[in-house]
Amino acid sequence: MSSDRMKFLATLLGTIGLIAGGATLANAQEGPAGITKQTVFAPFDPNAPGCSAPPGIGKVLAFAQDNEREFMQGVDHGLAAAAKDRGLEYRRALANNDAAKGVEQVQLFLASKIGGLVAAPVDPASMSHSLQELIWSGAYVGTIVPPPATSLLNAPQYETGKVLAEAAAKYINEKLGGKANAVILSHDSMEFLAPRFAAMRDVFKTMPGVTIVADISPTPVNKEGGFATMSTILQAHPDVDVVLGADTVVLGALAALEAAGKATPKQFLGGIDGEPEAVAAIKKADGPYKASISLASLVFAYAMGQHAADWLEGKSIPQAMDILPVALTSDYIAQYEADVADPASVYKDPKRRDIYLRMYGNICYDTRDQYVNFPWSSEAK
Repeated sequence: MSSDRMKFLATLLGTIGLIAGGATLANAQEGPAGITKQTVFAPFDPNAPGCSAPPGIGKVLAFAQDNEREFMQGVDHGLAAAAKDRGLEYRRALANNDAAKGVEQVQLFLASKIGGLVAAPVDPASMSHSLQELIWSGAYVGTIVPPPATSLLNAPQYETGKVLAEAAAKYINEKLGGKANAVILSHDSMEFLAPRFAAMRDVFKTMPGVTIVADISPTPVNKEGGFATMSTILQAHPDVDVVLGADTVVLGALAALEAAGKATPKQFLGGIDGEPEAVAAIKKADGPYKASISLASLVFAYAMGQHAADWLEGKSIPQAMDILPVALTSDYIAQYEADVADPASVYKDPKRRDIYLRMYGNICYDTRDQYVNFPWSSEAK
């Protein structure tokens, strides 16, 4: 074999070795899987000892935002306020319902070595590994519902749906003689949210005078999707008494009812999220929008921002947090508006904070291998 041939083979083998070595290095950077089995966390201990402050990452809090619905705008405002109060730089990336774009944005945050990220994934499965990489880097990762996260936020979803459906049931019995044609605008494709709609169906099953004339997930799940879906429903079922779902789609349904001349003061439209437009609709005298179940995005986002700052200082933070459902009716609107206008004061006052939030478990930088990597819910047994 010629010397040139031998040199070529040596170079080729070296290149293969480098590629293999690179693959081994990449695999070596993989971190722990976190807690993957259903786990019940003890109540958060605010006096738990802290640990090391994470090294080599910036004092930056970022938000990977799925879309611009009002609920997520509230998250943005709450995070920005907390970052400002704690001296963190704040960045936001909007995916506009583009899952691939959302993953790319998180990868850019990872490359820039941010210290904390709150994520509302468009597609949880596609973003999962990127969030793990951030956790392994030492960053705080908070998520709104799906794992993985060092601190996962969820609502007791069945209870949330039940609170809304029971408010509707009370109205049906007191104002409509126990009879109603009901529409459920669901979001069953998001497995983490499906229990809220199961609760609505369970409540209505106990009411023989209630007929569910439509039970459907709008596409997309936003105001426009709600309008289009409700417009279609009205062609087959022009007389609708009750509409339940997330605020964003129920607001679209309200617009469709109004456009068709079918909106009346006797109807019960109710949503989930406490979005500002829904609150404004509830405040209208003799309007069909009767209730929204508050998940107080400004309040919980402010808390997540505080937890991110605590994490970067080496303090212990909750592994999981409940957003407690609060029924916003005309009687509670004033207090709610005062609370979301000043989330910092709510966070500092345990009695007011406990109306909206409940915290579980403890985690810090040194124990980040115990991050939540299963669909946590306080309702899981």
